Amino acid sequence: MKRNVFKIICTGALLGNVLVTAQTSVIENIKKNPKAPFSYAELSVKEGGKWEGDKYVGGTFKNIQELTLPESHTDHSTFIRYEGIGLENNRIGYRLYLDWRNATDIFGKKVNTLVLPEVGQDGFESYHHDAPWGQDILKSGWTIGIGSYGRYDEQNDYVETFKTVKSTTAKVVNEKELSYANIHYRGWKTWGDAIDLDSKLTIFNRDRFVKVDLNLSDPISGLCTGMVAFQNIPAKQGLSKNKKWAYLATYGNQTETRKDDNLGMAVFYPLDAFAQYVKTKSTHTIVFKKTKKAAYYFLAAWSMEPGGLTTEEAFYRDLDQKLETLDNNNSL
Repeated sequence: MKRNVFKIICTGALLGNVLVTAQTSVIENIKKNPKAPFSYAELSVKEGGKWEGDKYVGGTFKNIQELTLPESHTDHSTFIRYEGIGLENNRIGYRLYLDWRNATDIFGKKVNTLVLPEVGQDGFESYHHDAPWGQDILKSGWTIGIGSYGRYDEQNDYVETFKTVKSTTAKVVNEKELSYANIHYRGWKTWGDAIDLDSKLTIFNRDRFVKVDLNLSDPISGLCTGMVAFQNIPAKQGLSKNKKWAYLATYGNQTETRKDDNLGMAVFYPLDAFAQYVKTKSTHTIVFKKTKKAAYYFLAAWSMEPGGLTTEEAFYRDLDQKLETLDNNNSL
């Protein structure tokens, strides 16, 4: 543990001023013209405190651009602000938990301005409650949330996440029209030999979707994505005209906010990589063929979003338009 923490501290000492200046510059540029289209990726950790077991006590949050997780870190360690990497644009925000859960959660926005730099600053759990900007709206539970990745265990009918990993390193990058997070998992073991996995999650300065690119050191079966399954909300599948792409989607009252709001979730995947659809107890699961790489998209649309998709019909109309785009261009 001491070696990992030392690595982070040294990295901060050598590169911190450069990295923080770069991150601060991105935030300031967005805030200069707050309603212009933007994308933003963020990673923020505590400094100035100390580890007590698997909890980080004291300290204040500081934005950084790269991190190797300390061995002590796990879920609810209070070390990483809102527990992971943030991705945001004018319409929506997402976070990927940087711990064994590896789930992607949704920040529903009631404004079209930048919010992530302030989320979780006034209390570790504050973003679970309604605020003028919005809130965390998805109850992902012990699932991969929406659009994250794991490995489907057919024998136990279960999606394995990242409980056994030698090390995890994450980096965020902000460019002019897109932002992304790179995560390198070294020694990810599910069953059999451990492998390395590199993921890239990209959000653009438009729409609501995230593109996911996965690259593995060795081919595996069971690589999967999907979304949390809620009782009494069925999944719907869509197929492109030329049968190149498909989507799996749900729509309904599947948030942990007010009772009369609705949320649509979808994953778009290429059919040539698709092996099977499985509904486990808690997850709608898209399983890929044995592979060393995969690429797909996910998105969410909240009915409380300003000027957003407020009906089920509008949501699926939007998905069908995107399916046609993927069919013609192989990208969104």
